[in-house]
Amino acid sequence: MSGTVHVVGAGLAGLSAAASLADAGQHVVLHEAAKQAGGRCRSYFDPSLGLTIDNGNHLLLSGNRSSLDFLRLIGAPDDALTGPDEAAFPFADLRTGERWTLRPNEGRLPWWVLRAGRRVPGTRARDYLAPVSLMMAASGNKPGQSGTIGEKMSCEGPLYERLWHPVLLASLNTDPRESDVGLAATILRETLGAGGRACRPLIAVEGLSTAFVDPALRFLAERGAEIRYGRRLRALSLSQGRIERLDFTDEPVAVGPDDAVVLALPPWVTSELLPGTPAPQEFRSIVNAHFAVRPPEGAPLILGVVGGLTEWLFAYPDRFSVTISGADRLLEDGREDLARRIWVEIAELNGLARELPSWQIVKEKRATFAATPAEAARRPGAATRYRNLVLAGDWTETGLPSTIEGAIRSGTNAAQALFRTGMCGRAQAQGVA
Repeated sequence: MSGTVHVVGAGLAGLSAAASLADAGQHVVLHEAAKQAGGRCRSYFDPSLGLTIDNGNHLLLSGNRSSLDFLRLIGAPDDALTGPDEAAFPFADLRTGERWTLRPNEGRLPWWVLRAGRRVPGTRARDYLAPVSLMMAASGNKPGQSGTIGEKMSCEGPLYERLWHPVLLASLNTDPRESDVGLAATILRETLGAGGRACRPLIAVEGLSTAFVDPALRFLAERGAEIRYGRRLRALSLSQGRIERLDFTDEPVAVGPDDAVVLALPPWVTSELLPGTPAPQEFRSIVNAHFAVRPPEGAPLILGVVGGLTEWLFAYPDRFSVTISGADRLLEDGREDLARRIWVEIAELNGLARELPSWQIVKEKRATFAATPAEAARRPGAATRYRNLVLAGDWTETGLPSTIEGAIRSGTNAAQALFRTGMCGRAQAQGVA
């Protein structure tokens, strides 16, 4: 392709698409409405804390191959993601005071479930067979056609409460009982089903921007990509089955006969720009809480918490952060009241004073699409009815829920969709497609 690829949206999906295209020798222009890149996965300085924080806590796993391939492509620092040397997940139950560490073995054969010290207290080895029914139910079905998790496995008992519920809720950001089986099956197949070597937890301790955004922007600049901020797309001019013009708020941009467009925008924006495009219509919230307190020595980098408001507790070098998924019920709660309730739990877990330190509560109302069968069925693929337009975003059909892994995979899907049109012949010759 001798023309330009316009990538609209500089979140991780857009950055992923842009990097794949630039790596294939395409000229890329990246347009972003905000003053910075990263979208929902970026870092910023919070004056109330006096610290740089992420606008959401994100846990990756060593089996997230798309994310790790992206980091290698853009030349991210070797220590961009930090985690233990083995798959180990500490948990604490606020109701009973019990603590344990889930420790899957490295290989695919899950012999770890036979060792009481490696599994959840009060559970038996045969209890861990439940997810097999999810993977079997999802096999061969189209998105949204496999039913809900609640229909395929028991959603009660100690193992569900202490493992499957927190893990699936964090992955899907939707009550597992009503969540799509196919999305859950993909998560399990690529992580726990692949053995402990695919389950090692990885966290961007120095921030999401340091790990993902800044290296991607450097990579693009080094390959001649243009990056334009403050450019909000308000309309598309369509004619004869292709995009002919991008109408930004500041100026229109002509799309030449050899040019292409990647729309990497939220689903509600895409639906306004392209009426009739299928897209999720229902969303779920996430609440993140940050506290300017240095964790005590020995505090686990990530702690799963059951029996309380806190779900996942992150111990960064300079702060504690908490993530609460499926948090629609908390959107109307006062921010300070939430901070106090969460801090009481952190203090109890770490033997700290209950006096509330400097805090910040971040409520993301439309953090992810609802991972229900109905919404999964509404997800479009990358290709559109316009021959020079493709879609990217964690809400498009990736087989995954709304995650960093899904966002990055959607970007490579969008680039590959352009390669398949034949417009990107050079990329195909290089084997990228």
